[in-house]
Amino acid sequence: MPMILNEEQNMLKDSAKDFCTNNAPIAQLRSLRDSENAEGFDRDTWNAMVELGWAAIPWAEEHGGLAFGYKGLGVVTEETGRTLTASPLFSSAWVGGTVVNLGGSDAQKAEMLAKVATGELLLALALEEGHRHAPYNIATSAESAGDGYTLNGKKTFVLDGHVADQLIVAARTSGDQGARDGITLFLVDRNADGVNVTRTQMVDSRNAANIELSGVSVGADAVVGSVDGGADILDPALDIARIGLSAEMLGSLQECFERTVEYLKERKQFGVAIGSFQALKHRAANMFCEIELSKSCVLEALTALDEGRDAAEVAKLASLTKAKVGETFNLVSREGIQMHGGIGMTDEFDIGFFIKRAAVTEQTFGDVNFHRNRYGELEGY
Repeated sequence: MPMILNEEQNMLKDSAKDFCTNNAPIAQLRSLRDSENAEGFDRDTWNAMVELGWAAIPWAEEHGGLAFGYKGLGVVTEETGRTLTASPLFSSAWVGGTVVNLGGSDAQKAEMLAKVATGELLLALALEEGHRHAPYNIATSAESAGDGYTLNGKKTFVLDGHVADQLIVAARTSGDQGARDGITLFLVDRNADGVNVTRTQMVDSRNAANIELSGVSVGADAVVGSVDGGADILDPALDIARIGLSAEMLGSLQECFERTVEYLKERKQFGVAIGSFQALKHRAANMFCEIELSKSCVLEALTALDEGRDAAEVAKLASLTKAKVGETFNLVSREGIQMHGGIGMTDEFDIGFFIKRAAVTEQTFGDVNFHRNRYGELEGY
């Protein structure tokens, strides 16, 4: 498969850009923040996204999907990144839906993926238990109780956890905390007895939650995949999620760069546009080169998913892409603030939203240092 977008994918990208620009501009995120919206996203906008088929793009047709591949979902997600669109698309489709698609039973897929595709069901992965990404650092316990299990523990930074209908909880059924073996994934109703959800106010004005599980009872049919084999689902699912998040970050950093370049053309000092100053030209050229490299990383990673390459190669590409795009987003968002000068730090200008988003997305599912180290280990160093 060539590492380029085909005609249909380009049409989808253009359609997504038009939708996000007109229906989900940064002004909408600002409004959600200022009004302290309880859900943190606009339901009408989300329903319109669902009607366009965005939540159905990667799934097989027998599960209510469009079978248009992750490259198709990637170009849509890139455009949502440009306007910092607040929606459950990432948490429910890229993350939760992927977990079910990879590890769910036929019954779970038939029931859940179709509902994710139509927006009837919102999913959230309850994984993290500390301040840094550590997918095997699971202390939440799941003990056998009759025909099911009883869950106890705490989860942090659950993306869209306060609006999700179903949580996918990573719990330990055996082994010690930190061990890869012994993790099991469970479907838990967010409104079940013993589930306490607390929304957290993120710096980027997006959605996350802390969740406490106290004696939560689930049946044996709530297990996703096999008992003790949750990591076999988590590993590839997280890699897909990292690639999806990188696509969103790519859209954000491109928009940040383009806004900065426009400002360099408009702002004048000493009677000339500051973009004519050689030092600023060099810095802008450096950002451009890093952005082009980031584009190639994202496109190659999405292509690898659609080609069904082996898990080891996808894992390397996921870490390479997340590290590179995270580093570039960090650079471009900070340079954007600096080149705007003092006004860049004020809330009057939208450029500040990008640096806040960069700070959160870099930490989500592993920061630059995590993925550099992981890439080295995967290469045998």
